Amino acid sequence: MNWSKIPREEIPWFPTVDKDKCTGCKVCFEFCSHKTYGWDDADNVSVVANPYHCVVGCTGCQSQCPVGAISFPELSVLQTVREKYRDKL
Repeated sequence: MNWSKIPREEIPWFPTVDKDKCTGCKVCFEFCSHKTYGWDDADNVSVVANPYHCVVGCTGCQSQCPVGAISFPELSVLQTVREKYRDKL
């Protein structure tokens, strides 16, 4: 799917980090080449610092997290965006 014709800020696709589960291993921080993650020194956890740097549809970091602290929206969110912008695609 080519999402380039839709403003990235209109596509709510990015990870969420559960700070209660995050152990501070930095796997997601180091895995994501798009610099979606930042680091919270105070809490020693990854944070989603650049949500719109995340590649639409990508969930690679989620499977890398050893404690399951990363989640993504349901894929139906992308279907909703696709329907909204059907004329542009």
